Amino acid sequence: MRLFPSLVTKRCKREFHMDIGRELIYAYSGARVLEAVTSSPRSLEGARGSFIVKNETHHWLVNNDGHEMSAVIDRNSAKSAGGTSRALSITNAYEPAEDSVAQREREAWELMAGGKTLSTGLLYDSLEAPPEAPLSAEAAPAVIEAVRGDSTWLDVERIVASILDPRNPPSRSRRFWYNQITACEDAWITPQDFDLCQANEGVPPLAPGDEIVIFLDCSKSDDATAMCGVRLVDGLVVTLGLWQKPPGERGKGWLAPREAIDDTVDRIMEAYQVAAFWGDPSHTLEDESGERYWDSLFDQWHRKYGASLEVWADTSRVRGHSIMWDMAAPSRAEMFVRAAELCNTEIEEHVLTHDGDARLKLHARNARRYPTRWGISLWKGHRESPRKIDLAVCMVGARMLRRIVLNNPSRKRRRTGKVW
Repeated sequence: MRLFPSLVTKRCKREFHMDIGRELIYAYSGARVLEAVTSSPRSLEGARGSFIVKNETHHWLVNNDGHEMSAVIDRNSAKSAGGTSRALSITNAYEPAEDSVAQREREAWELMAGGKTLSTGLLYDSLEAPPEAPLSAEAAPAVIEAVRGDSTWLDVERIVASILDPRNPPSRSRRFWYNQITACEDAWITPQDFDLCQANEGVPPLAPGDEIVIFLDCSKSDDATAMCGVRLVDGLVVTLGLWQKPPGERGKGWLAPREAIDDTVDRIMEAYQVAAFWGDPSHTLEDESGERYWDSLFDQWHRKYGASLEVWADTSRVRGHSIMWDMAAPSRAEMFVRAAELCNTEIEEHVLTHDGDARLKLHARNARRYPTRWGISLWKGHRESPRKIDLAVCMVGARMLRRIVLNNPSRKRRRTGKVW
């Protein structure tokens, strides 16, 4: 607010009848007001501002009422018809581990831009360096020139010196000077590495008739139920489905839609050549019967598709099951951890390819490193975390399953070509 006295000319004051104070600025003889407010959601409830600037939303967190403040502003704006009230968020690149308002707005925009959720008119503008941009004395000046845009007052030489200063970690320089979303210390993957793994024009998209494997991670209500496939010929990871509880009031009483998931499985089995289909069932129970929520559907799939699957999840003579692969068993937990480490290496070395689905990117960014006695796995940070990682889990599982299928000595390979 101390900037306004020097920004507003005498002519402007006369034309708009402005009275500039230290905390409040009045215009049109008091009919309009410009004020700065602190994080006090309750005091702002119902205020009908015409233009609200949400400044530095990478600092708007749960523990400082930032999320509630943003929600109040959104509610107040929604009460004004015809776009007469608008809000603008200004932010640096956020820290993914902090779950800020800036992060949630960016992730919401990515889902809308990717067509994975209904667009609500959210606009997003950002100048960011490409993932592969190096932090070097040779490359940094041109990168800074491009990223600063019309902020010509920024001193390029001074910023480059800061980047090259050994006291500044690379993650900090990428976040504040390259505007890149950088991984937190316990992140399972680096977002830039995962972006570089997105399939380019040279990789054909998944097509009907392709040979694939499927991995399904199930939940009843709190976590998401997700499904990924991997094409056998080249290892392309594709997102096949995601079902998770809607936010807020819409999520009350929500349960994973087994019928819709069953329909999706049927369509996939019909469209592609599925060599293997494994799923990790949730241990949650039916509220009425006390039976396990997913068991009957897994058994139905086993009876329907088991004979066509090359590799079964459980080959034991008594409890054999083609699909049910419960990760709670220690031997399977070890298999998954080994697969998670291999998948992480493949992402770092950019030899994994994925379809670029915004939901998969989000879940991969949410994942945190989880040390176990077998190695480093992934998890969502703590049991009550709202950050979903289920598609990342499915990606690891599907990549693991592809390797198992390809290494199977009795595998029936598809014949190609003609016989004369």
